[in-house]
Amino acid sequence: MIERGEIWNLMERYNLNDIRIGTLGSHSALDIADGAKDEGFKTIIVCQKGRERPYLKLRRIIDECIILEKFSMIINKEIQEILKEKNTIFIPHRAFSTYVGYNDIENNFFIPIFGNRYLLKTEERYFERNQYYLLEKAGIRQPKKFKSPSEIDRLVIVKVQEAKRKIERAFFTAIDENDFWRKARERIDRGIIKEEDLKETIIEEFVIGTYFNFNYFYSPLKNELEFMGIDRRLQTNLHDFISLPAKQQLEIDIILQNIEIGHMGATIRESMLEKVFEIGEKFVEVTKREFPPGIIGPFALQGAVTRDQEIVIFDVSPRVPGSPVIGTTSPYTKYTYGMPMSIGRRIAREIKEGIETGRLRELVT
Repeated sequence: MIERGEIWNLMERYNLNDIRIGTLGSHSALDIADGAKDEGFKTIIVCQKGRERPYLKLRRIIDECIILEKFSMIINKEIQEILKEKNTIFIPHRAFSTYVGYNDIENNFFIPIFGNRYLLKTEERYFERNQYYLLEKAGIRQPKKFKSPSEIDRLVIVKVQEAKRKIERAFFTAIDENDFWRKARERIDRGIIKEEDLKETIIEEFVIGTYFNFNYFYSPLKNELEFMGIDRRLQTNLHDFISLPAKQQLEIDIILQNIEIGHMGATIRESMLEKVFEIGEKFVEVTKREFPPGIIGPFALQGAVTRDQEIVIFDVSPRVPGSPVIGTTSPYTKYTYGMPMSIGRRIAREIKEGIETGRLRELVT
């Protein structure tokens, strides 16, 4: 495992007057790059061939693109040398974790990462001390989990790896064991999931409520949690299918997959903000105990608010959540900063402050 001290030693050779903000060309790269430019940084995006067009066209916010055959080639020594020579601080997001992999991120990627590289793997359900473990240790309510289909005694949501796309999970609901296997077989037959992946299936209580993704930023420099705002996910082929009349829905033989395809902004009743801050602070504290130095920068808690106004969290993003809509729709950043603030700009502002105060090492691992 790469020790934090190794990264600090590497940064001794960095020219702090010419820092570049870098990231992988996917997920939330545009949000990260735009925010970096707002704070006066140069940007560098590592792209995969065939997916580089948006980044080559948006020259206002992207100074340089490195185009690779595969994202995973960012681990190659010559690519890392380029990033080091350009004094790059790298911002991780979901695509980085997925395409590069946790082993390489923790052991072979010798570039300063803004955030806690050792915390990224908690997003995966197969990891022993995963996000469910952290939520439990933090005392944050989460849905009831079921170890096998035979235990299902209420409406549940089933989360299983998609067969074709590593970054996506397939979802379906079930009311009992028979319903589970009927729907699972149907998806296996249609090639949506693989039977062997059912061994790693997550079965959890389906929480009836209003869905929110609570986006936060923890600043080590201020020792303070900030609430950045709320987004809700647009999902295909679910979102606009449900706008069809019920009669038409019943006539269409398709499998709903809940694939996240976009975002929209939202707000929450002001009286709920106390609880929103409470769960965010609990999560920050548990990460400090379990994965020192704890969360650094952005993260999100995805959940639902029940009719009893209780927040139930069923998913955690321990990195840039990938909600660019926050920068244009959230009133909460305006309350804090007196201006709209994207996640990307908030990251860049923290890095700038770290440079100016001589505390940059507190922000990287």
